[in-house]
Amino acid sequence: MNYKETLDWMFAQLPMYQRQGKTAFKKDLTNILAFSKALNHPEKKFKSIHVGGTNGKGSTSHMLASILQEAGYKVGLYTSPHLKNFTERIRVNGKEISKRKVASFITKHKSFLETQKLSFFEMTVGLAFDFFANEKVDIAIIEVGLGGRLDSTNIITPEVSVITNIGYDHMQFLGETLPEIAFEKAGIIKEDIPVIIGEQQEEVVHVFKNKAITCDATITFASDFNYDYKTDLLGDYQKSNLKTAITAIHQLKGFTIAENHIKEGLLKVAKNTNLKGRWQILQESPKIICDTAHNKEGLQIVMSQLKKENFQNLHIVLGVVNDKKLEDVLPLFPKAATYYFCKPNIPRGLCQKELQQKAFSFGLKGDVYQSVKKAFKDASSKPNSKDVIYIGGSTFVVAEIL
Repeated sequence: MNYKETLDWMFAQLPMYQRQGKTAFKKDLTNILAFSKALNHPEKKFKSIHVGGTNGKGSTSHMLASILQEAGYKVGLYTSPHLKNFTERIRVNGKEISKRKVASFITKHKSFLETQKLSFFEMTVGLAFDFFANEKVDIAIIEVGLGGRLDSTNIITPEVSVITNIGYDHMQFLGETLPEIAFEKAGIIKEDIPVIIGEQQEEVVHVFKNKAITCDATITFASDFNYDYKTDLLGDYQKSNLKTAITAIHQLKGFTIAENHIKEGLLKVAKNTNLKGRWQILQESPKIICDTAHNKEGLQIVMSQLKKENFQNLHIVLGVVNDKKLEDVLPLFPKAATYYFCKPNIPRGLCQKELQQKAFSFGLKGDVYQSVKKAFKDASSKPNSKDVIYIGGSTFVVAEIL
């Protein structure tokens, strides 16, 4: 199979959470353990940092990778989902895995993947771990896909475990309360492995402390520290992610990382890792901003930052997925804006008319569009130079614009 045929097969034949939702979620690690064995346990051939949490785990992972790259190490980075190209998920020192390697790996193991009925995410994790082992990376930053305890990435034994924060997201899988969600996220805490918790949240702190005691793991709360560093990532929420990344670096043993490596790494995250979609300014006049925040906790911070912008009129291109609790997120959006309701081009995308109707009940008004691009085109045709256009609501909406 060539690269396009490979991706078509991966997307179409096997369930993928980002496209299908709950039907793609596996309840155990049996498949990934079997695949790891077939690949001769690649995850044991490189050191790693495991990064989980509700919000900020992607940005924190990229910060960690950038710092380690500045320190001269060969760094693998595994993140999900991708914005534009599948190869974004797997990088070494910022360079994406080649399409040829993706195609050859899947072709080589296709029989096993079909027989074992691996999910899209499971086969992608196997591909990433095998690639990092073959590339002989010094360390890999591994972002959790969903949850933690039963996530396919949770077969690694990292040098440090990181949990950014806990919020209400993916509740159909992880639980209805914050402690239940925290229990799933705490599943990445390992025996005698230091764990960094980004935010000390009263409702869930006991969950992490109890798991750390059980695992004899040193626990550190990044929110207890203050650091005088800046980052090239612009969102207000990056202040918390910055603390988490630095605290994790300080707990990492066996690597030589100087202060200037931390400073330069944080200032060059986008350059070193090619991170996109986090309070990304696409144009200055009129100002166009996109952000992948998509749940209550993330959107609270982003909407607060948006309200600080100086604009004459605000235009919001908005689309969401169909399992989003709209009553939690829509009240966060400003009423004094013109909305362009659209549906991201995936099976889980919520119908734009349904979104419009629900948004109207919260005082948000605007027209509906058949696609994200049509919504953005119309939004772009109206503003004057003092207006602001914001694109968001879903990772998939941002992906279609970038």
